[in-house]
Amino acid sequence: MEGRIQLEATAADAGKRLDHWLQERLAEYSRSRLQSWIKAGRVRVEGAEVKASQILRGGERVEVEPAALPSLKAFPEDLPVKVLYEDADVVAVDKPAGMVVHAGAGRHAGTLVNALLNRFAKLSEAGGGERPGIVHRLDRDTSGVLLVARHDAAHRSLAEQFARREVEKIYLTLVHGKVKREHGMIDKPVARDPVRRTRMTARTGRGRKALTEYRVLRRGERMTYLEIRLHTGRTHQIRVHMASLGHPVAGDTLYGAPGGVMERTFLHAHRIAFRSPSGGQRVEVVSPLPADLEAHLEGLL
Repeated sequence: MEGRIQLEATAADAGKRLDHWLQERLAEYSRSRLQSWIKAGRVRVEGAEVKASQILRGGERVEVEPAALPSLKAFPEDLPVKVLYEDADVVAVDKPAGMVVHAGAGRHAGTLVNALLNRFAKLSEAGGGERPGIVHRLDRDTSGVLLVARHDAAHRSLAEQFARREVEKIYLTLVHGKVKREHGMIDKPVARDPVRRTRMTARTGRGRKALTEYRVLRRGERMTYLEIRLHTGRTHQIRVHMASLGHPVAGDTLYGAPGGVMERTFLHAHRIAFRSPSGGQRVEVVSPLPADLEAHLEGLL
């Protein structure tokens, strides 16, 4: 394993949580991996062991002693995967609804990662052996375009672009009710729901900063079709923010949508744009609205 990493917080870092700051500075490592190092005492601030929630004052010396990943490795499976774009650095795939991106919570087979390993012999390992190539994620029931890094340098470049909010992420969604404004910005922090731990919430006023921009595409009597631009990437962000306005995503019963309307949430990652890790040019990838959502759209609006 690589040697110790020496970092120093600047005055501009004052007020940041240690784990969030480390993810900004060491974007090639996952947040969970960094937090596990902190918990194991492998991260020291001014020579002392600390908690992930420690707030930086600015000017501290931070030492990180990386640890090897567990031996868990994803394995290839002969599963279909639709490739929308590929080059030497990046693959963009069209994730179907119902497919989990990578292993977790007892699931180790049938994931997108298993399919990717069968299609591509080599992917980035910067995120760990259980999720090769994965730089960002989509919820199980969310369909659409997802980026995969083919090697570690590409992974680091893409992770930095996501951290700096330089990646353009456009979604399509159908929500309940009549959204009043044609265009708006939702600026509400998102945190884990203290009562229902499977949910996130924007009601507490605490949590991580989250920005969601929306634009009305079509209106119906009882529902509104929206284009969503994500300026941050929090867990369940679109679902939480739209529910906080009283407009839950169609099919999203976890966040208050009525049952019996759809079998899955109407949420689709439609377009993503990023800088090529090696060439620097802008790359844009589009995933058309799937046939099942198209049919629901016509039937509900």
